[in-house]
Amino acid sequence: MNNKSLVHFLQVLSLVLFFVVGTQDSVEGRLISTISKKPHPNDAAAYARWLVSQNYWGVLKNVVSFSDGLPNEGSGVPYFYLTTLDPTARNALRDKRSSLAISEYPLGTCGERDPENPACAKITLTGKLVLVDVSTKEAEFAEHALFTKHPEMMDWPEDHNFQIFKLEIEDIFLINWFGGRKPLTVDQYLHTKM
Repeated sequence: MNNKSLVHFLQVLSLVLFFVVGTQDSVEGRLISTISKKPHPNDAAAYARWLVSQNYWGVLKNVVSFSDGLPNEGSGVPYFYLTTLDPTARNALRDKRSSLAISEYPLGTCGERDPENPACAKITLTGKLVLVDVSTKEAEFAEHALFTKHPEMMDWPEDHNFQIFKLEIEDIFLINWFGGRKPLTVDQYLHTKM
């Protein structure tokens, strides 16, 4: 291939890449196409698990990053990598009662709806924020899940003593459509297939 042909080929390739990659919809740096199909609103347990699994952050007395497992393979249990230099972990060691609020809005799957619109789902998981024993398989699972969704965490300062916490869920409040819904139990939530 001569220089002129190579330049022409690279120009065409650049245009193709611009239209294929540059025009993809994305949310928080993730292509919307990587978000798994959302369940029907009538399947509250599957919808709740989908909402937690697809998200990367929520509010737990503070804005926090979390993971419930590998992408699209979530366990439903949110794990956190926290330091007691932050009040979230420090307070949890004194009073474990916590709630994690998550919105569908950051996923980009609500269309033009306002985040408060009931068709743009939101979930609050309430329970106890507890330390995970570092010598367990659960800690190994949680660390892998956290570092997969949040690779930056691997490089956070060692002298900040980050530890793995989890939310032991006791209650679930889900709004994913207009009108009343049948209550969702923790057992339904944890044992449903996504």
